[in-house]
Amino acid sequence: MPLAPYACNPALSLGRRFHEPDAPTRTVYQRDRDRIVHSTAFRRLVYKTQVFLNHEGDLFRTRLTHSLEVAQLGRSIARALHLNEDLVEAIALAHDLGHTPFGHAGQDALNDCMRAHGGFEHNLQSLRVVDLLEESYPQFNGINLSFETREGILKHCSRDNARALEALEPNGVGRRFLDGTQPSLEAQLCNLADEIAYNAHDIDDGVRSGLISMEQLLEVALFEDHYRQALRDFPDLQATHLQRRLLFETIRRMLSAQVYDLIEVSQASLAAVAPASLNDVRLAGPLLSFGEAARSRSGQLKLFLFRNLYRHPQVMHTMDLAKQVIRDLFNAYTHAPHEIPASFGAEGVDVHKAQCEGATPLARVIADYIAGMTDRFASREHQRLTGQRLLV
Repeated sequence: MPLAPYACNPALSLGRRFHEPDAPTRTVYQRDRDRIVHSTAFRRLVYKTQVFLNHEGDLFRTRLTHSLEVAQLGRSIARALHLNEDLVEAIALAHDLGHTPFGHAGQDALNDCMRAHGGFEHNLQSLRVVDLLEESYPQFNGINLSFETREGILKHCSRDNARALEALEPNGVGRRFLDGTQPSLEAQLCNLADEIAYNAHDIDDGVRSGLISMEQLLEVALFEDHYRQALRDFPDLQATHLQRRLLFETIRRMLSAQVYDLIEVSQASLAAVAPASLNDVRLAGPLLSFGEAARSRSGQLKLFLFRNLYRHPQVMHTMDLAKQVIRDLFNAYTHAPHEIPASFGAEGVDVHKAQCEGATPLARVIADYIAGMTDRFASREHQRLTGQRLLV
């Protein structure tokens, strides 16, 4: 299917930070996707929390399964909008590479630990992973992705961090946060596909966990409408033993409705603005969006999940323990940096030399090390270093 004139064309990519010859059988974005899939950080996502900790159940989503779901939704929408599917997939698969163990609780705790050292933000850490921390190539750090993939990975960025990035890479991926321009449509699409994915699968995992029920979800208009439609079309699903099928059918319909709404509204927006190039996209406002009604219903669902799932006492108790694990690990490594393997470093700097002039500060090396941990490795390290077992 031909690309729209405003899509990212791999032949016109702004390139990689370190020049490499083109691959004979793959475009630049296909090559990016392959490098991400083969990275160490991508494999770690299978043991990183989405909402429920990895040990709490075999069927709950992880950062890996979430990333795959975002990629699937993103490719489907990109195809309808004539955008570059391979770039969307690459961004989707890489967007959570910098996430800490224990989900947002881990990020919040690590950000608190790093407050005096520039803070911690998982989008910026994802960029740091692909630019610096992966060690796959002899000639450079990171995996040397294209500008367009890196731009999509950096979903959010403070002005202070953007200025720091700009100093290191003039007119690079941090520039748009300083001049107020937009990323590619492929990057914009991944943000929206991410939202569709986590709303849907958090419903599924929440019901599976027993922390929320379908009866509670009937308070949410987006869920209730599709639940009622599913029962009208398949009345047998009322049976107790078919409740899982009813939930799946409801979520499937919710997903489809949000995807079709996004496509329809975005097509109308693109037709009205008529961008003739990627540069036109960057200079316009956001061009991909949900309709007003869909956005309102999505907001209602988010509020429901926040109140009833993310702030459920059982989840909060576990997350409080997870935060304590991160704080204890940071404190332990600060006072005993030799506990970090000598082979680990940031920007090629051995952690045992990290306080030398010109080297990566020790606190940032510690943050890099902790952020790269899986849930279970962090729990084991915490027990080894403190003698406590906070998480089963």
